[in-house]
Amino acid sequence: MAARSLRRSNPITLFLALILFLGFLIFLLSPGSGSASSSSPPKVQKPGLRRPVTHYKMNNVNTTKDPVGNRERVLILTPLARFYPEYWANLLKLSFPRELVELGFIVPKTREGNAALKQLEDAVRKVQSGPKKGRFHGVTIMRQDFDTPTPQNEKDRHALAAQKLRRAAMARARNSLVFTTIGTETSWVLWLDSDIVETPATLIQDLAAHDKAVIVPNCFQRYVENGAPAIRPYDFNSWHDSPKALEMAAKMGNDDVIFEGYREMATYRTLMAYERVEGADPNAETPLEGVGGTALLVKAEVHRDGAMFPPFAFYNLIETEGFAKMARRLGYQPYGLPNYLVYHYNE
Repeated sequence: MAARSLRRSNPITLFLALILFLGFLIFLLSPGSGSASSSSPPKVQKPGLRRPVTHYKMNNVNTTKDPVGNRERVLILTPLARFYPEYWANLLKLSFPRELVELGFIVPKTREGNAALKQLEDAVRKVQSGPKKGRFHGVTIMRQDFDTPTPQNEKDRHALAAQKLRRAAMARARNSLVFTTIGTETSWVLWLDSDIVETPATLIQDLAAHDKAVIVPNCFQRYVENGAPAIRPYDFNSWHDSPKALEMAAKMGNDDVIFEGYREMATYRTLMAYERVEGADPNAETPLEGVGGTALLVKAEVHRDGAMFPPFAFYNLIETEGFAKMARRLGYQPYGLPNYLVYHYNE
């Protein structure tokens, strides 16, 4: 036992151990350790490559009355269950500079959606591979990761019994679309339904000129009556609240939703659809409590502040009407233009 104790404390053994420890420490701390060659020159970042960290000053994102003059970016978003050539033709007629416009689409996982996707991709490819001046700044196409609950013909999708599931699915699609595509340079978001087939070419400029956080035109539909062309109101989701509707909501459960435009659920709200006056000023504004989404211009900051399309009952409202309620809760007052018309496809 005495011999073993003496061997452990031998000075030569301790000295060699110290040398090995110092050598290992120097190796670890050496600048060239772990590299293939200590004499290799440092890598220099090539010009044009993105920096590791990019800073954005969001206060510099403008939303003004003159989005063209101030070079403001617009994101046009469309939930697209069917591809209407008239919609695409109208979109291409918009006079807003295309280099300032990004497009975003979300397509359902249905057989009809598959057909719409192919037509959309063909249309986009034709524009984006054409002359550079005619291309959009960017295009994003998404597929829904959930099923569409109801058929997409007009009669079925507007039945009262289908509304909660249908509108919840629409809300989810809108939320997926906006929060995936909105960029750091986006100033405005224009929601434009795929069945809006006629608008003024200056739609974006006209709506932005009002400098409102949320603004919606009046959506009508062209049809033929007794052999003569006529127009009629289509979208009833833009409205002023009523005492009756507030009373109904007060008696409802938290998961119940009020749907506008149905005899079975008479709210007696004042609908913007019926406030239009023939020949009146198209720039006349009216404050709203509910908005439709057929053509809806939103300052991007409203979405960035958290306003989304609730797919659940939010103060007994859902989707675009729930969005209007949420925007108001955040301090943004929605407005409507009763005499400024856009037109929905007539099936």
